[in-house]
This record gives sequence, structure tokens and C-alpha cells, in this order.
Amino acid sequence: MLLVGDGAEEFALEQGVALVPRGYFRTEARTRQLEEERRAAAARAAGSAGSMGTVGAVALDRTGNLAAATSTGGLSNKHRGRVGDSPLIGAGTYANNESCAVSGTGDGEYFIRQVVAYDVCALVQYRHMALAAAVHEVVQVKLRRTGGEGGVIALDRAGNIAMDYNSAGMFRGARDSRGRREIAIYQDAEH
Repeated sequence: MLLVGDGAEEFALEQGVALVPRGYFRTEARTRQLEEERRAAAARAAGSAGSMGTVGAVALDRTGNLAAATSTGGLSNKHRGRVGDSPLIGAGTYANNESCAVSGTGDGEYFIRQVVAYDVCALVQYRHMALAAAVHEVVQVKLRRTGGEGGVIALDRAGNIAMDYNSAGMFRGARDSRGRREIAIYQDAEH
């Protein structure tokens, strides 16, 4: 289900994937960011690493299939071999046609420990919570209680959309066939 490091490279070779030198994945901007983060980390005794951001999407098709996708910019100056929440199904991404689709962004380790995306879907499916209530419960109560920061976008079988976060802001947008078009960064007046 998930391979990293040497095992991933070995599997790729077995599948006929052409490997490229590691330098291929280095860009001038990311190298500069890493150097800046390392300087900042050296200047402070304890602190958190910066991130490049996450892009997520949730969708419902005409036949009722739900889907979720999450891609992360990664965490700068992370521990070698670290796997974040985005590739872990149930942590940063989850979809189930019986409940909802969720994509998350935030402190990956907390999303993994709390199995955030799956938890939202489980509340909808098993406790029959409305999508917005389930998202609020996980993001504002459970995630916050453990010290985690971040948010999710979610979509249920009926086409309801919920976008909530407990951080300073979260870039987000929504569009549906009923005419909803929304783009936001910070909390609106309703929150």
C-alpha cells in the first residue's frame, strides 16, 4: 500500500520505471527554502519547520460516487524518511460512497494520530451526523484538543459542502451544480 526509500526505488525498478538522479527533484527555490529553514532552525532551540502548502479536492459525480485527492508541497527540513498525512488514506484523505469525501491540510502528525479524514466520514456514516457537524467535531474539538492545527474540505452524498479549520486561515473554494461559487482564505462573518 505504501513504499518509501530504498524499497520504493527497488519496486519502481522491478516495474520498469526509469529512475532519475535525486538532483532532478531539486529546484533552486526549494533548495533556497531548505537552506533558509535550516538557518532558522539553527537560530532557535526548538521550533517547527515551514511548509509549502497542500492542495486538496473532493468531488461527487452524477452517479453518486465520491472522491477525494490530496497533494502536499511537503514539509521543509523534515526528518529523513518522514511520511506525512497526505498519502495515508484515512489521515489526510478519505472517501466513502456511504458517507463523504474529505481532504485535509495541517499538522500531518496530528492528522495521522487522529485519523482525521476517516473520522469525519465515520461520524457521518455511523453516528448519522450532518457533514458540517462532523467536520466541526473533528477539526474544532478533537484536533484542537490534541494540539493539532489545520482544516478540511468535505462533501457528502447529498452534495453538502463543509470547509472548516482551526488555523489562522485556509485557502479554499467550492463550486456546485446548484450555482454555489465560493472562494475564501479567512473566516467569514458567519463564523
